[in-house]
Amino acid sequence: MGTFTVGEVARESGVSGSAIRFYERQGLIEATRTGGNQRRFGSDAACRVRVARVAQRIGLSVTEIRGLLAALPPEPGLADWQALHEKLTGEAERRIRELHAALDDIRSGRRLCEL
Repeated sequence: MGTFTVGEVARESGVSGSAIRFYERQGLIEATRTGGNQRRFGSDAACRVRVARVAQRIGLSVTEIRGLLAALPPEPGLADWQALHEKLTGEAERRIRELHAALDDIRSGRRLCEL
């Protein structure tokens, strides 16, 4: 398994280096340190960051995202990523249904409050 610098993970995942450090501080990705105290990330770090960004856009909290990523094995395989994909898809669809229901309430013509 290769290791990657902050900059390499940032480029691969499409975020800034500061975002990589944020994700590390939040426990979404892990780094080891070299003898010169530089961060090195595993080969799946960029994928984890991309998953985290999509999960954030769905509306998941950092805590919820941490839980999803923590459920992955140390070296996730295709089936593991597929299962995570299905969880995120299901959660996005659930939240869309909730938003549509809220929009229906707003558009219903019923008063939401008495003024």
